[in-house]
Amino acid sequence: MKNELIASIKQKDLQLSKLEKHINKSEICSDLYNKVLIEKAILKKQLDEISNNTLVSRIKHLIPHKEKLICDYFKS
Repeated sequence: MKNELIASIKQKDLQLSKLEKHINKSEICSDLYNKVLIEKAILKKQLDEISNNTLVSRIKHLIPHKEKLICDYFKS
């Protein structure tokens, strides 16, 4: 899975480099460039989540934590 994400990110980089030359020529190319850029960001985030999937991060999601409210900061 990790290797597939890395390959996809490299493919998106290649697409971005080809589209970068044509951004100013048409609105369609500009929109496509933005779409590929967003897809690349999503893939990078997925790769980060896979690499940071440690035991500690799994436990943190299971343990409920008390959220602080604005009024908690003003209590004396």
